[in-house]
Amino acid sequence: MFEGLSEKFQNIFSGMRKKGKLDEADIKAANKQIKLALLEADVNFKVVKSFTKAVGERAKGEEVLKSLTPSQQYIKIVKDEMINMLGGEEQHLNINKDKMNIFMMVGLQGAGKTTTAAKIANLLRKEQKLSPLLVAADIYRPAAMEQLKVLGKELDIPVYCKENCHDAVEIALEAKKIAEKEGHNLVIIDTAGRLQIDDALMQELSDIDQAVETTEKLLVVDGMAGQESVNISKTFDEKIGITGVVLTKLDGDTRGGAALSVAYTTQRPIYFIGTGEKLSDIELFHPDRMASRILGMGDVLSLIDKAQDMVDEEQAKIMEQKIRNASFDLNDFVDQLHQVQKLGSLSNILEMLPGVNKKALAGLDMAATEKQTKRTEAIIFSMTPEERSKPDIINGSRRKRIANGSGTSVADVNRLLKGFEQSRKMMKQMGNMGKKKRNKMKWPFM
Repeated sequence: MFEGLSEKFQNIFSGMRKKGKLDEADIKAANKQIKLALLEADVNFKVVKSFTKAVGERAKGEEVLKSLTPSQQYIKIVKDEMINMLGGEEQHLNINKDKMNIFMMVGLQGAGKTTTAAKIANLLRKEQKLSPLLVAADIYRPAAMEQLKVLGKELDIPVYCKENCHDAVEIALEAKKIAEKEGHNLVIIDTAGRLQIDDALMQELSDIDQAVETTEKLLVVDGMAGQESVNISKTFDEKIGITGVVLTKLDGDTRGGAALSVAYTTQRPIYFIGTGEKLSDIELFHPDRMASRILGMGDVLSLIDKAQDMVDEEQAKIMEQKIRNASFDLNDFVDQLHQVQKLGSLSNILEMLPGVNKKALAGLDMAATEKQTKRTEAIIFSMTPEERSKPDIINGSRRKRIANGSGTSVADVNRLLKGFEQSRKMMKQMGNMGKKKRNKMKWPFM
């Protein structure tokens, strides 16, 4: 996400840190580099102009020029203005758990409305404890109805779909009645899209909006759209009055232009970002965290949020005790692998960590690392339950059987077992050190 742009910002900041004091020429040169970096990222030129002007005016003051740490002050100003460009303070969806919440998903065809509707329903069911109903109101693309039904079944979320109906307003109204009857307090309407904006589409969306009285009109924008996203969002806002934006496909080869342009030009908040193809790959949008990612400062808070969502607290306590007692076995090892995989790809996890060198990250063979993880899983799953819980019993003949069963070599099995044994010894040493330290402590009540 924003890899190229982040690298450019890191290079600019690195050059400034090497200098002692800064003068106006240094700031002007840095602003010029920032301007070029943003334009290359396909950020709207009006947004770039406004951003660099704001940074330049603040940086020319005594706050930077007479500071003991001028480069740090300048970087702080850039981050502050980046946060402003992304919408400023975090804003929240208009949700009332005691009333019916009706969201209408709008946008061009191919932006990812259908999948995003299901993702948001799943997220709000978990985070806000809402009871969602998905509504298939795209009457022009038959595959859209089928796709929403499949997604609903996978997530165990009900979907209202009326076959052979050519009136989207009728579908929306009937879905609202069913939601009231069945006690759903969140209705998400997946509407039709077009390859380009036309009057017929806008009229249909306006009719649905007035008929069901939507509480949120969320524009789904392809994160790879670049500057075109500005024109798309402005037109939708002028025609139907969008209340917020969802950016999709930010895991792809995006240069970041859409994210940095849409919020500023429409003055509408970005509520969610799509970060992958899985139905769990959607995040709440935080302007400050996104600014940190773009500027190469990492996003530890989002990583912590992900970890808290994925890790069971009770299970974590059990695992901690096993590590302390050195009773950690291969079943636990593969469980930990799965926990890490739930956080996303290794490259995405590393990008969230501050101080990670992007060039070094680019040099890592992530595909090979993922392949090695799958090979490790295959080896462990080729073992019997007894072998996984008691790796010490795995002799030569067993190793050969495990290698054949996992499609690997005996050397691969040996490497895994040796690495696991070393890890277990290290855990045991750490546990013993902890015991000795506790025994040496003199408690005041003893």
